[in-house]
Amino acid sequence: MAMGLSASGRRGRRGGSRRAPMAEINVTPLVDVMLVLLIIFMVTAPLLTSAVPVDLPDSRASAMEQEPDQITISIAADGGIYIDDDPVAPGTLPDRLAALPRQASGEPPLITLRADRALDYGRVMSVMGELNRAGLNAISLVTNSSETAP
Repeated sequence: MAMGLSASGRRGRRGGSRRAPMAEINVTPLVDVMLVLLIIFMVTAPLLTSAVPVDLPDSRASAMEQEPDQITISIAADGGIYIDDDPVAPGTLPDRLAALPRQASGEPPLITLRADRALDYGRVMSVMGELNRAGLNAISLVTNSSETAP
């Protein structure tokens, strides 16, 4: 750390010495705090992807990479459908799917489907049929990881 002296040099004992204000800022604590916050956000961000409570089925499938522009469609235990945490009114799913934004290249967005394990297979297949009809064919099914084979 450098110390500045006044332009006149050292002063005598009677005049006293004035210290120039320090113009340096210690950024190490700031960097430490920012790194801790970054780690907290990196750990909690995947947990906040969807607020729709869904009891996912178990599977031994390997995890896939998460794309930043994926659209999550959730089917709750009561049969309610959600597009990125927004509820879909009954009968309006085809219109909502047609209104989904396309990628810059004109390709349809990637779809992540989360369905409750208590749902009827027909309900999940009817939603997948509407996705197919809307031209959304890149669908990933979300499950919990499991250690044992079914």
